Amino acid sequence: MTTRTPAGRPAPPSPRTEAMMKGRQADSARRRQRVIAVLNRAAASGTEITVAQIARAAGVDRTFLYRHRDLLTQLHALEASPPATGSRAGPAVTRASLQADLLAAGERAIRLSSRVRQLEQRLSEALGEQAWHESGLGIPADTAALDQKITHLEQQAIDLRLQLEERDQDLAAARAANRELMAQLNTATRPR
Repeated sequence: MTTRTPAGRPAPPSPRTEAMMKGRQADSARRRQRVIAVLNRAAASGTEITVAQIARAAGVDRTFLYRHRDLLTQLHALEASPPATGSRAGPAVTRASLQADLLAAGERAIRLSSRVRQLEQRLSEALGEQAWHESGLGIPADTAALDQKITHLEQQAIDLRLQLEERDQDLAAARAANRELMAQLNTATRPR
């Protein structure tokens, strides 16, 4: 808290406060130098650059980097640039190529996961069918013979229905003839 003079201006800091402020500034400058040195070493060696790794290597908190925008900007610039190739042969690995590889690996994992689910489903069905047959509850293996027998029995049922209809018609005709004969007998024996 600052004290104010009667004229409304801030009072000059006490020697103790001034010493604390200078000590804090010196500490901040030392930390900045450590961060810059770590950034330079990381850029020269071609190692991966992230906020957490740089903060850890410099012995500072990550919030220190976020409070010093110039250091954070420098870190992000180095992070986005391709690493130094040094004596390595072949194309340089960039952040974009690594992200493309990661995306391709993710898509491949999704395809493989889908294939695994499909194969598990097929295996489950095959094992279920096998267990069904082994338990004796399943459809017998000789379904062709059963189908033929079903067709034969259906045809037999149709023939029996036709015979039943013919007999019903014969019975109805016999009953009608019987009624007619009874009526004739009853009329012939009645006295007139």
